[in-house]
Amino acid sequence: MAYALVQTIAGRGVGPDRFTAALRSLTVDKTDRLYAAGDSEVKVFGPGGTLERRWPTSSPPHSVAIADDGRVFVGESGQVEIFDAAGRIAHTWRDAQRLGRVTAIGFVGDDVIAADAAGRTIRRFDAGGRFLNDIGRNNRTEGFLIPNGVLDFSVDARGVIHAANPGKHRVERYTPSDQLLGHIGRFDGNDPSGFPGCCNPTNVTVAGRDRLYVTEKAGPRVKVYDFEGRLLSVIATAPFDFNCKNMDLTVDSRGRVYVADTVRLEVCVFEEGHER
Repeated sequence: MAYALVQTIAGRGVGPDRFTAALRSLTVDKTDRLYAAGDSEVKVFGPGGTLERRWPTSSPPHSVAIADDGRVFVGESGQVEIFDAAGRIAHTWRDAQRLGRVTAIGFVGDDVIAADAAGRTIRRFDAGGRFLNDIGRNNRTEGFLIPNGVLDFSVDARGVIHAANPGKHRVERYTPSDQLLGHIGRFDGNDPSGFPGCCNPTNVTVAGRDRLYVTEKAGPRVKVYDFEGRLLSVIATAPFDFNCKNMDLTVDSRGRVYVADTVRLEVCVFEEGHER
C-alpha cells in the first residue's frame, strides 16, 4: 500500500482559510467536506480544498465531530458546544469536572463519547448530556498515560472505541460500558510496526471495516494497521515539520487520509495507489 501527498489545505497565515496559532482537530462529513478546528473557530472546506464557511467558537477548540444528524460538536476546556450544520449554536454542555479538556468526541448510537485529557479518561454521556460512565479509568494507572497532553480515540462501525494509550505504546479497544476488549501495539524504536519514543501513538482514527490509522511524534509519522495489529503501510514521514506532535487525522469515503501539521497549520492529504 503506497500513499502519496496529493494536496495541502489551509496553512499558517491571516487569510480566512488560514490558521494563525493552532490547528488541533479534523473530521469529515458524509459528503467528504473537511471540518478543521483551530484558533477559536471551525472552518469547513469542500472536497477540492476551497473554504466554504467558518464560524467562531466561544473558547479555543480542542476537537470537532459530526453527529449523524449533521450537528457539529466542538470540544473545548470545560465544555462542549453543539452547532447546527450552518454553524449556529444550539446547545452548550458545561462540566468543569468531567469535561476538563475535551480532545476527542465520538458517537455510539445516541450516546456521546468525549475524551477528557485533563482527567485522562473517556466519558460517556446520553443524548441530553447526562453523564453515564467513565471508560479506561478502571486500571492501575487510573486512566490513560498521555504525556503529550492529548487523549484521542475513534469509534468503529460496531461501536467499539479504539483509544490511543501512548504511554503504553498501544491502541486499546473498549466497549461503551468500559470493558477492555484488547489492544494492539508494542514498543520498538527500530521496527516501523512498533511504536517508538516515550509515548506513541498520539492520535488514532478508524475507517472502513478494519483499518486503524495512527500518527506519531519525534519524528512525525503516519501509519495504517488492520484491527489485528498488522502494519499495512507507513503512509508518510517527510511532509511534516519535524516538531509536529498530536497530529489529528481523519479519512474520507474515498480513503483519502487528512493529517494536521500542527506547526505549519496545514492539512496534508494522502491518497493510496501512488508510487513514491
